[in-house]
Amino acid sequence: MFSVSVRDHMMIAHSFNGEAFGPAQRLHGATYIIDATFTREELDANGTVVDIGAAAAELRSIAEALGYRNLDEDAEFAGINTTTEVLAKTVADRLAARIHAGAFGPGASGLAGIKVTLRESHIAWASYERAL
Repeated sequence: MFSVSVRDHMMIAHSFNGEAFGPAQRLHGATYIIDATFTREELDANGTVVDIGAAAAELRSIAEALGYRNLDEDAEFAGINTTTEVLAKTVADRLAARIHAGAFGPGASGLAGIKVTLRESHIAWASYERAL
């Protein structure tokens, strides 16, 4: 399996519901480094996994849409704890939707999957991987 990764970042604010979250139940901020990895079994006609410029631009667009916001105020996340795991899935699903909509160009039709990793510190991160 071949893979290509692109990286970006976003800063958000949120809080969590539930005793398991202790002090994180209060409003707090998080800065995430986002790694999006695209996979495929065979390279496209250009010898690439994906158009890396398109991948970086689409990831940037998603990070901008989520970043510098209090996710507690976003109707999409009402009643949901926006944990690192949930946000990794959100980014992966949004990338998948953009691939299926053609934003990555025709060469992206051969992509097999996406893995998104959100790093919230040098010691903690979460990932979500999905097929396309």
